[in-house]
Amino acid sequence: MKRKTNRREFMKRSALAGVGFWIATRSSSGSISPNDKLNIAGIGAGGQGGGDIGAVASENIVALVDVDENRAGDTFKRFPSATKYKDYRKMLEMEERNIDAVTVGTPDHHHAPPSIMAMKMGKHCYCEKPLTHSAYEARMMRLVANEKKVATQMGNQGTSSGGLREGVEVVWSGGIGTVKEIHVWTNRPIWSQGSEAILKHQGVRNALHGAINAKTADLAKIPETLDWDLWLGPAPERPYDPIYLPFSWRGWWDYGTGALGDMACHTMNLPFMAAKLGSPVAVEAICSERNPETAPTWSIITYEFPKRGDLPALKLYWYDGGKLPAKDLFMGEGIEGSGSLMIGDKGTMYSPHDYGTEYRLLPKDKYADYKKPAHTLPRSPGHHREWLNACKGGPPAMSNFNYSGPLTETVVLGNLAVRVGKRVELDVENMKSTNCPEANGIIKREYRKGWTL
Repeated sequence: MKRKTNRREFMKRSALAGVGFWIATRSSSGSISPNDKLNIAGIGAGGQGGGDIGAVASENIVALVDVDENRAGDTFKRFPSATKYKDYRKMLEMEERNIDAVTVGTPDHHHAPPSIMAMKMGKHCYCEKPLTHSAYEARMMRLVANEKKVATQMGNQGTSSGGLREGVEVVWSGGIGTVKEIHVWTNRPIWSQGSEAILKHQGVRNALHGAINAKTADLAKIPETLDWDLWLGPAPERPYDPIYLPFSWRGWWDYGTGALGDMACHTMNLPFMAAKLGSPVAVEAICSERNPETAPTWSIITYEFPKRGDLPALKLYWYDGGKLPAKDLFMGEGIEGSGSLMIGDKGTMYSPHDYGTEYRLLPKDKYADYKKPAHTLPRSPGHHREWLNACKGGPPAMSNFNYSGPLTETVVLGNLAVRVGKRVELDVENMKSTNCPEANGIIKREYRKGWTL
């Protein structure tokens, strides 16, 4: 898809992303009555994918896809009449006339290919966070969704909470003044990555190389229920290793996006929307170590954002792996393992936990008699219900791809600095770095033969 965007349009779009550019064209795909049931295919039926399918079980679940029948076993049992597939490409070809929508709950590297294939067929799409593995994929998700006018939603459930929307209203109404600085942190990773993961990986490989005994030989065997080639999908081909599954793939660059990609679409969500952030112009990082295989055990990433209309340029600091903002920024409040701080010129908003669903205004004594602003954002009927309503012609879900696409672009761009080891200056409009050509192969990655967007 070749589409040129002039600078003025780009800056306008970047600003709109921060003010909730979820106000999009209503879906024109299909002619489903609000009282009719959607026919939905679930792509990725185990783990979080199974949870998403269960959350839309009020509709007709007509097809299920998973590369591991054991991992997806509970979901397969729950929907015995749904047709089962291992390959989502085959499912979409076979079921194109039978489905209205898809949920995508696969590992990160499989988010964009099935979502875009389905949307090009005119199917509505709910995709788990992070929306995509790369920034380019996030851009394409938004463009295709708009072209096909389908209803979309990313699985960052905090977007649908009244607490997050109220926090946004407080900032928009000037409750903490002009936001000057933002800090966001997470208690992830809670899986092996960095040197720990590399050592485990090498230990397994060394044991297998020696073919010492039946126990180590068993490690090399791909489980009978798993199609390893399909699990790899667009990622580079490599031998099966039990270290990747079922969860630690998140820390390996070929498949996941580390602690940042896993959690920032949740924890950065409130400040991204409230401060009207748009696209960064540069990212820089310090971290525990760098290797081409996995994310580090900890990192601190600095995003630099330009002026947005009348709003000043600011920096956002991301922390993971146990790193935290300076204690004095919390003004005596207890520091939770995950959360965000928006520091304004009149006060600070502290949101503890992952999803931005609650907030505290600091210093406490200053805000003892604070009167909350009137609602300017609609309240949600529930995260998945927002999407289902949008599929049937209702208002767009708040985290549709016009909002969650730019959010995800920003999130995953932070990993560029972690991976290349230097400050990366960005021309996000054209999806490239202006000073670091080695980053461009990460912004837009190459797919393995047989897999495309």
